[in-house]
Amino acid sequence: MQPIPIHIPKDLFEAAAYRHYEADMPPFRLSAGVDEYRFAEPLRWQADITNTGGALLVTGTVEGRAATACARCLEEAAFDVVGEIEGYFLISGAEAELDDIEEDEFDVLPESEVLDMAPLIEAALVLEMPLVPLCDEECKGLCPRCGQNRNEGECACEAPEDAAPNPFAALEGYRFD
Repeated sequence: MQPIPIHIPKDLFEAAAYRHYEADMPPFRLSAGVDEYRFAEPLRWQADITNTGGALLVTGTVEGRAATACARCLEEAAFDVVGEIEGYFLISGAEAELDDIEEDEFDVLPESEVLDMAPLIEAALVLEMPLVPLCDEECKGLCPRCGQNRNEGECACEAPEDAAPNPFAALEGYRFD
């Protein structure tokens, strides 16, 4: 993802100052674990930056449509994503006032006074990605023997004779109401 710099204006260093930013991001790819997500259309993001007295609070959202390979059948799995952008940046010199906040809960605003929104947007998107992306909740996946996509029809493979019996077969007729 390319940097998305925001030059913090001088008036935003006043206590309780506020600014709203929004823009579209060009399409890109995002890696999350073993999956790679494609965003074919621009993503829309918006963020509010508020001076909380010694720090800048960044809150907002990012929205787009992601696509990746289905974990079961390898066909395209596409879904809408809405991520929550959040960040907390100390203004230089305010570090000494933080006794009750853990270090991993904030960053320090760079001396250049330029805030890069790209890492915040990427973190918001990664948190919204499914652990197991599926094209459909009812996806039947691929046959482990021949590779046939079971969503397109059953294959001619038979279960191997030496296959272990299904341990849940006893529950086949049980009513779960």
